[in-house]
Amino acid sequence: MRIYSEWQRTRLRQSSCRPEQMQKNIKKMVNSMVVLLIGGGSVLMDAMIGKLTKNGHRVYLLTGQKNNRSSYKKVFEKYDFPYDSGSIKDIFESTRPDVVVFMGAFDTNFDWKEDGRQESVRYVAGIVNLLSAYSVVKGGKFVYLSSHEVFSNVYIDNVSEDEPASPKGFKAMALVQGEEACESFRRTQGMNTMILRFDHMYWVPEKGKTEDNDCFRMCLEALKTGKISANERRAFSMIYMNDALELAYRVLCEEKPKHSVYHISSAETINEKQLAEKIRDEMGEGVSVADSAVGANSRLVLDCGRYKAEFEYELFHDYDNGIKSVVHFMIRHSNSFILDEDEGAGVGLKIWNHLRRIFKALFPFAEALAVFALAYFLDGRAADSEFLAKLDIYLLYVLLFAIVHGQQQAVFSAVLAVIGYCSREMADSSLFEVLLDYNTYVWMAQLFIVGLTVGYQKDQLSFIRDEGRCRVQYLNGQLRDIEDINDSNVKLKHNFESQVVNHRESLGKIYEVSSSLEQYGPEEVLFYAAQVLSRLMDCRDVAVYNVANRDYARLFSATSPEARRLGNSIKYTGMEELYNELKAHRVYINRNMVEKMPMMASAVYSEDDMQLIIMLWGVPWERMTLGEANRLTIVGYLIQNAVVRANRYLDALRNERYVEGTSVLEEEAFTHLAKAFFDAKDKGLTEYILLEIFTNGWNYAQAADRLGGTMRQTDYLGLFKGGKLYALLPNTNKENVGGIIERFHELGYACRIDEEAVL
Repeated sequence: MRIYSEWQRTRLRQSSCRPEQMQKNIKKMVNSMVVLLIGGGSVLMDAMIGKLTKNGHRVYLLTGQKNNRSSYKKVFEKYDFPYDSGSIKDIFESTRPDVVVFMGAFDTNFDWKEDGRQESVRYVAGIVNLLSAYSVVKGGKFVYLSSHEVFSNVYIDNVSEDEPASPKGFKAMALVQGEEACESFRRTQGMNTMILRFDHMYWVPEKGKTEDNDCFRMCLEALKTGKISANERRAFSMIYMNDALELAYRVLCEEKPKHSVYHISSAETINEKQLAEKIRDEMGEGVSVADSAVGANSRLVLDCGRYKAEFEYELFHDYDNGIKSVVHFMIRHSNSFILDEDEGAGVGLKIWNHLRRIFKALFPFAEALAVFALAYFLDGRAADSEFLAKLDIYLLYVLLFAIVHGQQQAVFSAVLAVIGYCSREMADSSLFEVLLDYNTYVWMAQLFIVGLTVGYQKDQLSFIRDEGRCRVQYLNGQLRDIEDINDSNVKLKHNFESQVVNHRESLGKIYEVSSSLEQYGPEEVLFYAAQVLSRLMDCRDVAVYNVANRDYARLFSATSPEARRLGNSIKYTGMEELYNELKAHRVYINRNMVEKMPMMASAVYSEDDMQLIIMLWGVPWERMTLGEANRLTIVGYLIQNAVVRANRYLDALRNERYVEGTSVLEEEAFTHLAKAFFDAKDKGLTEYILLEIFTNGWNYAQAADRLGGTMRQTDYLGLFKGGKLYALLPNTNKENVGGIIERFHELGYACRIDEEAVL
C-alpha cells in the first residue's frame, strides 16, 4: 500500500476536524492505492473506476487507443496509447502503480466477431508487451480479468481453479494464452500476477449498446419478437456485475493472497429455460418461451470454494433482483435497443422507423435539389465572367452526384441540369427556339453520357465491394463451422485413441485387476476394489454400496467425499430409472444429467441376488458411451469374482473365525478385520467407529443375542484387546453414533468409543 508523505500527515494534524474523523482520514490515506486500469470504455470499466475512487484510491487509465475522445471525470490521468506501444514502459515507471488491472475478457478494444483470428494475434501481442514492460517496474500486482469462456467443454461438477482450460474459438484461446503468459511471468520473472475468472457476468447495459451475455440476449429477443428461445439442456451460473466487482475488489486490496487464480462466481446453477421464464415473468404478458433444446447436456459452473475459504463472501443480488433490474431498464429504453427492428415493436415505434426509412431514401434527392440551386446560381455568375464562361457548371454538378451516389442520382441531377440550362437559354430565346437548337441536344447527350457512365461505374464498384463483403462474411461463417467440426473431430480422435490404447492394454488391465485384488486379504477386497475401479475407469469419484436387503444398500467404501453425496444408506429401489437398469443387468447411464444421480452405475450379482452397487460420479459427458459401459461391466465381473472368492473363503473358515455358537468374531479374526478398516480409513476409503462394550459379567453369546437385533447387517461384534467385547460400525462417525450408543444403554450395556486402538 502507498504511504503518504510527512507533509500530508502534518496537514491532517493541523486540520480542524474531529479526532475520530482525523483517524478515519489518516487510515484512508495510508490504505489508499495507485491503480492503473487498462482497457476500453465499458459499463464494467465505469463501475470499477467508481468503486476505486469512492474508496479513496488514485486511478490512472490506459485506454489502448490512439485517439480516444471519451472523458472520465474521476480518473486522475488518462493515457491514449495502444498496447503494443513502446511508451508503455514509461507509463508504468511514471505512475508506479500498486495494482495494474487489465480488463482482458471484457476489453472492448477487441472485436472478436468481425475477425477473431486477427484480433487474437493483436490481443496476445498486447498482453505480452504489457507484462514485459511491467516486469521492469519492481513491486506491485498485475491482475488479469478472465472469464468462464476458457472452459468450453462439458463439465459435470463445479469447475475448480486447478481444472485445465479447454478453449474453443479464437477469443477463448487468446484468453487462455493471456492466463499462461501471466503464469509464465510469475514463475520466471517473479512477478506478482493474479488471474480472476468471472462466471457468466451480467449487468444493466448502456442505452443502445449490445452486450455479450445471456440475460441481455434473451431480453433483446423478447423486445424484438415477443418470444425467447431457450435450451433447457444448457446450465450455467451467473453473477451480477456489482457483486462480482465487490468480490474482486477484496482480492485487489489483499497484499498477500494465498493463490494466483480465483473464481468469481455465484455457484448457483440455472438453465436457459429457467432464465427465460424469469425474464418472461418480469416482462408480463405477450412474451412466450420457446424450447430450442438441441445437442448434448452441458453444465458449466465455476467453483468459488477457494475464494470463500480465504475472503469474506456475500452476494447482494440474487437472480430475481438482478434480472429484474436488467429487464426493467431495457423496457424503459426499448427504443434505443430495437430502433432498427419493427417486429414486436409498438405502433409508434413502427411509424417512426418507417419515417426514418423514407427520410433516408429522400435525402439524396433533397441534397441534389440543394446543390442544383447552388449550381444554378454559379452558372448565372459564370456566364458574366470572361474566365468562367467556358466552364460547364452543370456537367460538374452531374459528375459529382454520379461519383457519390451512382446512376440513379446521376439521371435525376441531369434532368435538373437540363431544366436549369433551358431556363437560362430562355432568357434570350423562346422555348421553341431552344428545343430546335441542335446544340441543346448535343449538350444533353454529353451530360447524360458522362453521368450514366460514371454512375454505372460507381454502382458496379459498390456492388463488387458489397459482394466481396458478403463473401468474406460467408467464408468466415464457413471457417467457424469448419473449426467447430474440427474440434469435434479432434475430440472423437482422442476418444478413439483412448479406446485403441485401452484395447491394446486390455489384457494387462485384466491382469492388473485380478492381481491387485488377489494381493489383499479377504476382509480388504471391497475397499481396494473401489480404488482399483477408480484407476481403471479413470474416475476419481467411485462408491461401492453393499446391498443389505431387497430395498436398502449400505455404503461400504468411497474414493472421495463427492462419491458419498447420496449418504451412508440408500433406498435403491426408490431410484426407479437406476433400479430398472440394474435389475435388467444393464449399466445405468445418466443421460439426462440429473444432479442427484451418479453418471454411471452397475450392479454385481451372485447368482440372481444383487450383492454390490458400483457408482461412478466424475465421468465427463463424452465418456458416457457404450464402450465405457462395457468396460464397467467387465470390471464389475472381475470384482464379483474376487468378492465371491473372498466370501467363500470366509465361510469356509467360519468355525475358526467365530466364537462357537455365537456371532462374535474371535480375537484374531476381529483384529484382522479392524486392521483392514483402519488401513482403508487411513487412505480415505471408508469411515468407522470402534465401540468397547462392557458386558458386566454377561457371557458373549447372551450379549450378542441381545445386541444383534439393534445392529445393522454390516456391523460386526468381536473380541479385541485381551478378550474384551467390541463392536465395529462401518461408515459411522461421531456425529451419528449417538443413536447406537443409546440403544446399547437401553439394553443394559454401557459402551465407549475407543480412539486409542493400535492396529
